[in-house]
Amino acid sequence: MTGMTEVPEPPPKPPEPAERAGPPQAPPRPPKPPARPPKVSLWRYLRLFRRDILSAQPARLYRAWMAEFRTPFFRSYLCNDPSLVDLVLKERPDDFPKSDRIREGLAPLLGNSVFITNGETWKRQRRIIDPAFEGGRLRDTFPAMWDAGVAAVERLGALADGRPLEIEAQTSHMAADVIFRTLFSIPIENETAAAVFSRFREHQRASPVVNLGALLPLPRWFPRFHSRQTRETARDIRALITALTAERMAAIRAGRAPDDLATKIMTTPDPETGETFDTEEMVDQVAIFFLAGHETSASALAWALYLLALYPDWQERVAEEARAAIDPEKIYFSTLSKLKISRDVFREAMRLYPPVPMMVREAVKCEHFRDREVARGSQIVLSPWHLHRHERLWERPDDFDPARFGTENGKACLRKAYIPFSQGQRVCPGSGFAMAEGPLLLSLLVRAFRFAPVEGRPAMPVAHLTVRGRDGIWLSLTPRGAGE
Repeated sequence: MTGMTEVPEPPPKPPEPAERAGPPQAPPRPPKPPARPPKVSLWRYLRLFRRDILSAQPARLYRAWMAEFRTPFFRSYLCNDPSLVDLVLKERPDDFPKSDRIREGLAPLLGNSVFITNGETWKRQRRIIDPAFEGGRLRDTFPAMWDAGVAAVERLGALADGRPLEIEAQTSHMAADVIFRTLFSIPIENETAAAVFSRFREHQRASPVVNLGALLPLPRWFPRFHSRQTRETARDIRALITALTAERMAAIRAGRAPDDLATKIMTTPDPETGETFDTEEMVDQVAIFFLAGHETSASALAWALYLLALYPDWQERVAEEARAAIDPEKIYFSTLSKLKISRDVFREAMRLYPPVPMMVREAVKCEHFRDREVARGSQIVLSPWHLHRHERLWERPDDFDPARFGTENGKACLRKAYIPFSQGQRVCPGSGFAMAEGPLLLSLLVRAFRFAPVEGRPAMPVAHLTVRGRDGIWLSLTPRGAGE
């Protein structure tokens, strides 16, 4: 029989008493997609999954430690048990490589990038990439982040008239600007950077959530079918990145390359082989930097702004902190350490709306999970979306409360149930970068503007490449006065 079955576990706790109704002006809980019915056919599930990964899942996954999903083609196991998450990501990661099914929809754009490779190829790529994101390099890239934030405030100033504004488009622009400034030392207004950004947005719209090869066990020689627009936009983006990469390689040879992330990555040899990336390999890596660094940051920042709009008391706390910490005349790296409230808000936004909602690994041999035999080749699904809202781990999991990270429960869950950047050897190399970029941009924006929700346009999360608003995220902006 096809369907999702929860692994047997102890009886659930009695339901907690209903919360008292707050005052009429109390904001609603952060939006959460409705769950699907407990039992649906495989084809109904696939239709739901293609439309939105999140609402295709049953509600019991917010309480289950593990659940099994059976299809005629493969079996998958969603694991929320922190011990299993640790096993897969930290204790034995080589026994659970990234599933080839992830590659199917992303290959036209990402080629052989570090995001989808495994084994020795992946290890070599990480040995070359990781030094560019070490702690000291963050200090070097901070001025470029700052400039992107200042440019974003200036750009939004013309739009801060109280009328509805789709904020995801704006955060995408900001995040792309950060990527180009830190990677290639060019602003988003650069002709090539602007073209990459434009074509990437078209690529997002053209790429389906599920590719045929992700659902059926097709042999490697069998052709993968991608839409014409998906193939064309991917080809155009890669051609533009190739031009940037070739230009940088020429500048490196001539001794006139800026000391940015691209130069660092392209001049770092593999400590074991002494080899550096060639142009094609570098294009693959730049593509994933843009996808991961731009798409995920844009998602997290948009949701953080939406949550602050829903909770104006927290918004004012962020604004007050930003006014005290930020000197608009000078760039101080030490500013980051003063943005503690902003950091907790950004962290809470990624808890509620993790940019990458699910990660898929594959078991290379037979396993035994929670009294269940897991066959070789099974898909192991780790879901930040469900883990971050798990009812047996987090207190008030569906509430927005940045202060939770100062509680014992919050601190414990940060260690065992918080994985927006993955964990272990495959943790995102740019996680430190993201945790500097997000709070900084959030603080600069809230320091300059007041954000409010738009009546009649609530945001509902859906997951495609990342977690975004189904119909966008709409906010209104108004400038803050000099003393605010």
